[in-house]
Amino acid sequence: MSPTRLRALVVDDERPALDELGFLLGQDERVAAVLTCDSAAEALRLLQSQEVDAVFVDIAMPGLDGLELAKVLSRFKAPPPIVFVTAHEEHAVDAFELNAVDYLLKPVRDERLAEAVRRIVDAHGGRTPPSDDNIAVELGGVTRFVSRADVQYVEAQGDYARLHTQEGSHLLRVPLTALEEEWRDAGFVRIHRSLLVALGHIEEVRMDAGRCTVLVDGTELAVSRRHTRELRDLLVRRTRPGTT
Repeated sequence: MSPTRLRALVVDDERPALDELGFLLGQDERVAAVLTCDSAAEALRLLQSQEVDAVFVDIAMPGLDGLELAKVLSRFKAPPPIVFVTAHEEHAVDAFELNAVDYLLKPVRDERLAEAVRRIVDAHGGRTPPSDDNIAVELGGVTRFVSRADVQYVEAQGDYARLHTQEGSHLLRVPLTALEEEWRDAGFVRIHRSLLVALGHIEEVRMDAGRCTVLVDGTELAVSRRHTRELRDLLVRRTRPGTT
């Protein structure tokens, strides 16, 4: 059963940062209590006797660091949601590989902390973000929304997907196979084991010595042999009146 109000644990070896984040969380009406520890070892001792609904943890700490603490917590029978709070951007991918709920950059802004608490509440409620035309992406601790209509193609990057738009690219913590299923009705088609492309953004289809490529906003993308016929059939159907 999800809690009506959260018990949060803050872990940071720097006392000013620890006190500030504890204070800010205490101002949120969704937070019932805030516990604090100045080391990962102390946090583990506390968790032997206390239950918490979320852990806000710094990464760079002496001894056991925040990433290592998160790995230990992931082996708990019921791991608490983790929010990393750090001054460094370079650990973001490592953090999300550990299924972090959020990744906040210091100094923490009120609106970003409120968003992190919202995600924790949603996680406890078993809810998932709605699948609609706006995709929330993270960059440097800032959440922004990208319209799916602006996504030209999607590239697999390990267990993540990189969305390519005219303005740039954004890493999404979702596997390509999941997007293929979810976005099929929105006109996205697999052209390669590592690529999805939006049919509406294809400018040209090129055939050269049996090799197929598509041009999307000046970028040439390879189409694998197994997907070439399917792609051409889809494009033909789209250009015929009365077909779907």
